[in-house]
Amino acid sequence: MDFYFFLIQVLNGVQYGLLLFLVASGLTLIFGIMGIINLAHGSFYMLGAYLAWSLAQYTGSLTAAIALGVVLTIALGIALEQVLFRHLYARDHLYQVLLTYGLILVFDELRSMIWGDDVHGVAVPALLAFSIPLTENLSYPFYRLAMSAVCLVIAGALWLLIRHTRLGMMIRAGASNREMVQALGINIRLVYTVVFALGVALAGFAGMLAAPVSSVFPSMGGQVLIISFVVVVIGGIGSVWGALAAALLIGMADTFGKVLVPEVSAAIVYLVMAAVLLWRPEGLFKR
Repeated sequence: MDFYFFLIQVLNGVQYGLLLFLVASGLTLIFGIMGIINLAHGSFYMLGAYLAWSLAQYTGSLTAAIALGVVLTIALGIALEQVLFRHLYARDHLYQVLLTYGLILVFDELRSMIWGDDVHGVAVPALLAFSIPLTENLSYPFYRLAMSAVCLVIAGALWLLIRHTRLGMMIRAGASNREMVQALGINIRLVYTVVFALGVALAGFAGMLAAPVSSVFPSMGGQVLIISFVVVVIGGIGSVWGALAAALLIGMADTFGKVLVPEVSAAIVYLVMAAVLLWRPEGLFKR
């Protein structure tokens, strides 16, 4: 394999893995800390992509569209947690599955009513719409590199939030012992609202970043949801760093699988998951 072709695939794998991390980190926060099985998480990714497309047309700027879209997804997360999800914390996971599956149907119908069923393209911002030449015939889009850089910044910000802030301390304590945290006078309901809104915003933001690369289409939420659950299981339930390591692993496996063995590429991700779980049933990282 040519070195530059190999380099391009590595960059693609890292970019895809970091994008998966954004989605999976929100999923693992909601599931690992709040105990909510959120099957509708992929719908937030889809919603973010459609918001980026429609708001970019309205504002004329993808950057402005993303800024507005993040605010809207945070507001959506707060509303959903307060109206629906906070009633499920003490209930069986079956209720969570039924509710979130119902939300998938609701969001899909709303998407069809508002935006239709067509595939849409989102233009890359003019400032980032160029490629870096590697050889006379090969180049790499700068926007993909910018996506990876933004994802890394967010990963660092999550680490700072969870490990070095008062809110992060309350989040970690709430994940370990909710009753004790409440007894100490901490408003655990408010903490859960923040965590859920953060998870929704991460998924929506990932969809906004991905829109210029993958286009915007109806089934994009379902596709990313399945892979995100694979990432969460491989990384370890409730571990953000596990989600990062697993996302990069899956990104590389999927990218090189499609290049080297395209006839079985659809199964490679699940083979990787099976191999990791045989080696470490609890995942790469503990909670």
